[in-house]
Amino acid sequence: MLALTKKTSYGLIAMTYLTQIDKGGLASAREIADRFAIPVSLLCNVMKELSAAGYVESVRGVRGGYRLARSPDKVNIADLVSLLEGPIRLAECVTSIAEDDECTCQLMASCPVVDPVHRVNRKIYDFLRKVTLYEIVNMGLSLENPHTASETADTGR
Repeated sequence: MLALTKKTSYGLIAMTYLTQIDKGGLASAREIADRFAIPVSLLCNVMKELSAAGYVESVRGVRGGYRLARSPDKVNIADLVSLLEGPIRLAECVTSIAEDDECTCQLMASCPVVDPVHRVNRKIYDFLRKVTLYEIVNMGLSLENPHTASETADTGR
């Protein structure tokens, strides 16, 4: 079964929350953790990773906190998941070109499903690259046909 870890779920929750703050406003990790009943220590680690990767900006001080460093429509889910989880892959044999890891699967040479698994993995990755934080935040926007949903939103229907 494909599932995101808590780390990635918490990162998405925090990023989504930050989109709802007034422009230039800040939210502390504690505020986000309290609001969503998330362990603050784990969320702090996630926020540090998101900050180091340039997804959020950290402001120090008594009134400090975090704010988005990128527009939600410029944040794709594949990159976020890869940052927080590592490479997206369905099976051990699926590796990216950038990875130095060699596949340790002993069936790889004679595996009848290696090619289909790789193709499915690529389709999932390609799909997640098209899904943005903006779409996650605005669930009324259809992931399959965003133009129809935005046209509907524009006409008020």
